[in-house]
Amino acid sequence: MDNEIIGLLETMEEQLNFAAEDSVKFVQGNNSAGTRVRKAMQNIKDLAQSVRVEVQAQKKGVPA
Repeated sequence: MDNEIIGLLETMEEQLNFAAEDSVKFVQGNNSAGTRVRKAMQNIKDLAQSVRVEVQAQKKGVPA
C-alpha cells in the first residue's frame, strides 16, 4: 500500500531536482528553462494531490 506513496514522493523528488537544475539555467538567461521549471512545478503540484488522495484513502482503508 505505502509503496505507491513512496513512489509518488520519489517522482516528486526527481521533478524537483530537474526544476532546480533548470532554474539555474533560467537565472542565467535561458527562457526555455523557465518554461520547463513551470511545467515541473505543475507536475509536482499534481503529484502532491495524488499523495494527499492516497494517504486519505489508506487512512480510511479504501484503495484510491
